[in-house]
Amino acid sequence: MADCFSWFADAEIAVHEMAIADASQAELLPEERAHVGRAVPKRVREFAAGRICARRAIVKLGLPPAAIPAGADRAPVWPDGVIGSITHADGHCAAAVARAGGGIAAIGLDLEEAAPLPEGVLEIVCSAEEQAWLQAQPAAEREILARAIFSAKECAYKAQYTLSRQMLEFHDLRLDLDPAQGRFATTFLRDAAPFARGQTISGRLRIATGRIACAMVLPPGLHVAGQ
Repeated sequence: MADCFSWFADAEIAVHEMAIADASQAELLPEERAHVGRAVPKRVREFAAGRICARRAIVKLGLPPAAIPAGADRAPVWPDGVIGSITHADGHCAAAVARAGGGIAAIGLDLEEAAPLPEGVLEIVCSAEEQAWLQAQPAAEREILARAIFSAKECAYKAQYTLSRQMLEFHDLRLDLDPAQGRFATTFLRDAAPFARGQTISGRLRIATGRIACAMVLPPGLHVAGQ
């Protein structure tokens, strides 16, 4: 099994990964199973893999395993005292968790296949400025870097949503990507309290084993938009 996020785990963050094919619906708890009662088998396997990864990561933190149902917005409802993020792509699943109330306010995780974006998606994801940046990169790298921009924005969206509960569009975020350093910075182009327009949050990325992995940690004490 490829370890897409082993570099992200540390003393505060626990990570667990698995192949989606290895996930068993039998490991879902009743509160979780209710959410996928009418789902197609593929969706059930993905959901089960996410909950299994998250639960095993929680145990790595030294906390008891617990149900992780989905809310009305389909986002995970984490147990008291836990924050985290789940992602899956290309037959692989990962979850990262941390204790709430410490030095971490939110986590964002995103995994993508290192493949071109579907036709017509580039314009939805990337601003004219971001597309111009892509055109300045080596031709052989542009399609994967476009997917990396998509992944980084998804990662930032997940992290900010934990705190703002606001649905953002791709063009509400401006991305500055530094693939050589494995870093990216995301700037808000509108207020999404507690995030203010112009505020920047940063993350890390790795492109390896045919996958793009992006991760972000947000600290507590972020200022409130408009203040």
